[in-house]
Amino acid sequence: MEVAVLGLGEAGGRIAADLVAAGCTVRGWDPARRPADVPNADSALDAVRRADVVLSVNAAGVALDVAAGVADALDGDTLYADLNTSSPELKRALAESLPVEFADVALVGVVPSSGLRTPALAAGAGASRFAALFGPLGMPVEVVGPQPGDAAGLKLLRSVFMKGVAVAAIESLEAARAAGAEERVRGDIAEVIGERLLDRFLAGSHAHAARRVDELRAAAAYLEELGVRPLVASAAAEVLAPLDADEAVGLERAE
Repeated sequence: MEVAVLGLGEAGGRIAADLVAAGCTVRGWDPARRPADVPNADSALDAVRRADVVLSVNAAGVALDVAAGVADALDGDTLYADLNTSSPELKRALAESLPVEFADVALVGVVPSSGLRTPALAAGAGASRFAALFGPLGMPVEVVGPQPGDAAGLKLLRSVFMKGVAVAAIESLEAARAAGAEERVRGDIAEVIGERLLDRFLAGSHAHAARRVDELRAAAAYLEELGVRPLVASAAAEVLAPLDADEAVGLERAE
């Protein structure tokens, strides 16, 4: 199988490297990153030519531009899978903009540590094909709906809870620090959710704050579309917005 991976950050780079290890022919493209363990194409167009599958692992904000930039170079039998966390509306727009079969794929695990074995939800016309191709390579894929956006919507609903709990932990510990009771409160929280998950919530929320703010805003928009007031999603986005990766470094060292 020939696979083009567009976007070679933490998630895309790890998935691309795992595909290489699995015996796939991989061509990766990222304008800012050229990892040594992934065959790098000269351009996005070069990456997608002759590809059986294109994996878009960029960011929601550029997903449409990336798709538009390669659409004319796609073979008629190519499967285009968008793995970005975005709104159902964006996934539908992507499906409509592409001349090939489309799969809305939502990754629901920690990709940098799980790579190709990260559980995924898939929807859209190309969902079953995506599952048939990537399941044998080790990715647990659940087909959740016929329409693009079905997988994206389920992930956003999950994100309201996961990111909401993470932000609650951040706020609780900030207040505990001010009260001189941080160690006690941290122990109480860890007793409920586990030390490992708490560490992931704290460090990950800082290191990936910008991406998670976008995700929560997409979740808030989806909740409003469903007629639900997005109180937690909106508040969580507001808390995460000022955070940056520099704080995460200090946090990890302190721990």
